[in-house]
Amino acid sequence: MRWRRRALTFSVLGLASLLSFALAPLLLPLAAAFDLLRSKPALPTVRFGLMVLVYLGLEIWGLLSALGLALASSRRSAEENLTANFHLQWRWVGLLFAALRSLFRLRVTVEGGELAREGPFLLLVRHASVGDTLLPTTFVSAPHGIRLRFVLKHELLYDPCLDVVGQRIPNLFVRRSGRKRESEKIRALARDLGPRDAVLVYPEGTRFSAARRQRLIARLEASKDAAAADRARALSHVLPPRMGGFLAVLETSAPLDVVILTHHGLDGVRRLSDLWNGSPLDALLVLSFRRFPADTIPASNAERQEWLHARWKEVDEWVRERARTEASLPSAPGSSSHPTSSP
Repeated sequence: MRWRRRALTFSVLGLASLLSFALAPLLLPLAAAFDLLRSKPALPTVRFGLMVLVYLGLEIWGLLSALGLALASSRRSAEENLTANFHLQWRWVGLLFAALRSLFRLRVTVEGGELAREGPFLLLVRHASVGDTLLPTTFVSAPHGIRLRFVLKHELLYDPCLDVVGQRIPNLFVRRSGRKRESEKIRALARDLGPRDAVLVYPEGTRFSAARRQRLIARLEASKDAAAADRARALSHVLPPRMGGFLAVLETSAPLDVVILTHHGLDGVRRLSDLWNGSPLDALLVLSFRRFPADTIPASNAERQEWLHARWKEVDEWVRERARTEASLPSAPGSSSHPTSSP
């Protein structure tokens, strides 16, 4: 299965890269003309095209770098190989985020980034856009040297670099079916965490959207789960957290602190077409970290579920307030804000 998938994804990557770079001198001027014809002087289609070229270039570079690491692996210890692959992941993500930040003139502010400086901990991240997966590596791993163990959906293995490098380091790509089996794998992933390690879970399980929220509420109402439906209706900017991964990590033998990363600013980038439309252009990206010591986390699963629901309600309130604040501010094209924790 792995090699069939890679035969497909590597072939698609190679063909897409060849066509994109060959046709770029023709397509980018046409994209600029298209933007000007639709009165888009900031040229979002051109920016999107350049972002695609950066992504494809980084995929090729990442795979070649991964090949180099594989060829040299026999000369290094297992720990050295693991460290080298982590650093490759950090450089790849850092370059991709830097391109996104530069091309779309993102302004970035980080609140409490120092709270993720020391492991081990469980990192819970709000899921609202296609760019969410870049934030933990950029603002936790790279600045603090934290080796994050991601719990991700299995479909992400269709990204060639993530398929190769992501499976050389402790990550878990879960399938939506077989939840009991996946929970056991998550428990295994969370074992033997050291002071430079952390486990990352996206509790919502999928990107938030108003349509998904409404479908979830309708499904809960149809299932006669009134309490769950009420909880979902009470949230306006996030989905109710799923408990499986959260509880599985906390069921490991060693008590863990919990760090919650909340963010706002990329909410309009739920699909690649949103980049094409220039949705994140001149956006203010705000990230906020909160850390809860292990001795403040309840001991029983029932109490832990109530605890997470309460924290996720606070996440929703924070995002709602940020959205209200952002809407009241004048736009500031081209301005910059220096993060308190630089990637």
